[in-house]
Amino acid sequence: MNSMYHIILAGGSGSRFWPKSRKDKPKQLLKILGDDTMIRLTYNRLEKISDKNHILVVASKELSKQISKEIPEIPKENYIFEPSGKNTAPAIGLAALHVFKRDSNAIMGIYPADHIIMGDTKFKAIISSARKMVEKKASLITIGIKPTYPSTGYGYIQYDIRGKTEVEEIYKVKTFAEKPSKETAEKFLNSGKFLWNGGMFIWKAEIILLEMKTFMPDLHQSLDAINDALTTSQYEMVLDREWELVQQESIDYGILERAQNVYTIKADFKWNDLGSWGSLFNVLSKNRDQNYYKGNVISLQSENNLVISPNRLTALVGVKDMAIINLDDATLIVPHNESEAVKDVVSMLKSMNRKEYL
Repeated sequence: MNSMYHIILAGGSGSRFWPKSRKDKPKQLLKILGDDTMIRLTYNRLEKISDKNHILVVASKELSKQISKEIPEIPKENYIFEPSGKNTAPAIGLAALHVFKRDSNAIMGIYPADHIIMGDTKFKAIISSARKMVEKKASLITIGIKPTYPSTGYGYIQYDIRGKTEVEEIYKVKTFAEKPSKETAEKFLNSGKFLWNGGMFIWKAEIILLEMKTFMPDLHQSLDAINDALTTSQYEMVLDREWELVQQESIDYGILERAQNVYTIKADFKWNDLGSWGSLFNVLSKNRDQNYYKGNVISLQSENNLVISPNRLTALVGVKDMAIINLDDATLIVPHNESEAVKDVVSMLKSMNRKEYL
């Protein structure tokens, strides 16, 4: 059996979680559910299926101290720090170099640091099945989540029902679809041919690097240069130089939508990418009026609200279907169905050079 490494992608900014998430405290470092940060919850999940020496973290260099402090169990050499965020394709390519250098036949599992997964036994079974497939065939596997409602906040994977493989619940991918309209999402759900794109992947390090050589040659050229310096004193200098040349690109656009050997495995564990305040509200336990309140909050005739107000008093009267995040220096008020647009507030603050709120 091939050895397997598990990669936690911790480079995102979580801009849809503003004003709680900031540049120096992105979503993966927030304690959104309970007493552990999101990255700690992800590590705890992986530790149940892997030795800690086979868990690697890819994160921004400027967050190196915070990330390292959060998971001190991981050996220092298992932290891979990017000079800057370049989206998932470069991050995965850099991780693949490190894995390939350790074991040229190794399999990689890739997981965002800030997702919720409930059902450790089912999660372990899915990873095991995907691993079997990757060992048998040079394939790229993406984990697809069985949709439970017509979400407009997730991308979708269309799979070929006739393209079932010899490994249970693994199918050939037909297409990837962007976040759909409500009407399209309902069609996807009713067809039974679509899965939510979970943003988690399993493949051999060697295979993803070969796919990058084919479909992302400029990235591969930079990775080649970095690889030559990987175990030398020149590594940091070469990484900084080449990273300036690397273009931002997601693994979905760069590879998965173009490669031929892409498969999906149907997962039925409970999953949420916590991509917005609205998606967080969906997984929280609520009171009898379907409200979730944390902090200094009072309300009258209000329902279906998420309110976080740690210090200042927030009073609601006749308010419905809203997220209200009332912090000492900033307050966000947004309807649940518009919560994806919070990232645009962050973009506006950047354009206005309001750095004190970022």
